[in-house]
Amino acid sequence: MKRSIFIKHALPFIQWYTLMIFITIAIDYFLHKFQLVLNGSYLGFTGTFVIILSFIYSLKKRKILKSGSSKKLLNLHEYLAWAGSIMLLVHAGIHFNAILPWLAILMLLITVASGLVGKYLLKKSNENLKQKRQFLIAEGMDKEEADKKLFMDSITVDLMKKWRVIHLPITLLLVIFSLIHIVTIIIFNT
Repeated sequence: MKRSIFIKHALPFIQWYTLMIFITIAIDYFLHKFQLVLNGSYLGFTGTFVIILSFIYSLKKRKILKSGSSKKLLNLHEYLAWAGSIMLLVHAGIHFNAILPWLAILMLLITVASGLVGKYLLKKSNENLKQKRQFLIAEGMDKEEADKKLFMDSITVDLMKKWRVIHLPITLLLVIFSLIHIVTIIIFNT
């Protein structure tokens, strides 16, 4: 039985994003309940470090880092960035007194969303294209004919591989807002 497109493609994205928000609220709740709110502020340092650590994958992708499996480093990037994002969201808490941290958090949420979209949509699109090709070949079509028939699907998947064109500038904006936030904290708290 075929699963619906929603269950197959959108649900994993929604689950990870919702889980991130839920975990953030739960941690924040317990920090407030046990009067450990100050500890949440230290998660800013930890979360930033964890996210920076996640960029090991980017070093491998750009061939700066020679060792390590690209697939394992991509998985590490995804989970570290996700966990670091939770820490930063807890660090941010709900404070309406400063716009810069809110811009940084907004960019963080958009960056995580774009990363998850890229992860799930690209993965699923590649799988779908492979399945269609295998089906057509199993139906008796030769590989060249199947590729001609799937030309537009192949183009679509190739275009989706370029989702990083959107993800990278969003990440850069996150870095800029975060750096400005860190610098202003250093300047005004010393």
